[in-house]
Amino acid sequence: MPTATEPSDFACLLAKAHAQAAAPLPGAAFCTLADHLLGLLFPERAARALGSADAVAAELYHFRADLADLLALVPNLPASAATLAAEFASQLPALREALIRDATAILASDPAADDRAVVISSYPGFYATALYRLAHALHRRGVPRLPRLLSEHAHGCTGIDIHPGATIGPAFCIDHGTGIVIGETAVIGANIQIYQGVTLGALSVTKGQQGKKRHPTLEDYVVVYAGATILGGSTVVGTRSIIGGNVWLTESVPSHSRVYHRAQIAISRTEDVSGAVMYSI
Repeated sequence: MPTATEPSDFACLLAKAHAQAAAPLPGAAFCTLADHLLGLLFPERAARALGSADAVAAELYHFRADLADLLALVPNLPASAATLAAEFASQLPALREALIRDATAILASDPAADDRAVVISSYPGFYATALYRLAHALHRRGVPRLPRLLSEHAHGCTGIDIHPGATIGPAFCIDHGTGIVIGETAVIGANIQIYQGVTLGALSVTKGQQGKKRHPTLEDYVVVYAGATILGGSTVVGTRSIIGGNVWLTESVPSHSRVYHRAQIAISRTEDVSGAVMYSI
């Protein structure tokens, strides 16, 4: 038996792994900063409202500085941390405008939404989309690993899994959202509605497909209802099409298509109350 001063072979193996591991990324701090940014962009999500333009300007300055400090801890950046933080900060007006369009689209499509403030403050679909757009902005600039950490934070909070590499157009509406998966090379147009349990995935998963388009394209004004699965990099859903619930789609459909899954349900009854009620679904 090894003693306290005699490490086992397993302990030595773990020690070697620890010595060779890269320094941990500031994932938790980065996700906290992203949440703080959403509160800055949208007072509906803030712990307290800021009372003046000077206060907002100070918060924006501190956000940029904090982002630069966190990025400085990330290895293999494509540019200096300060440059990347400045570029990201310059995109905040456009990011906010994009998110307002997303929230407006959710409000317009969901009869349960009372106003846009409710969507922004409490809807998981908006939150997942917001963190996706922040992660995507960093992903496009070549920042490694942190965008994926942010998307996984959103996934854990909402059950919505959007890869930061996906391309999503304006006025994106996620309703409910639990179980949605959107793959890395998916391309989603403008004014899209997606419901819970939808998968935009790959037909097959092999390492040789890395860097290739593996996930489908949804053109503008497409609606995809709950539980639908759309697979394949060459699969294109044409504009203004509707994909019904539980559809399994692996080939392209033209614009204005209606694709439905028809379940056959047979119900038989008998006068004998002891007989079973048979359901075939």
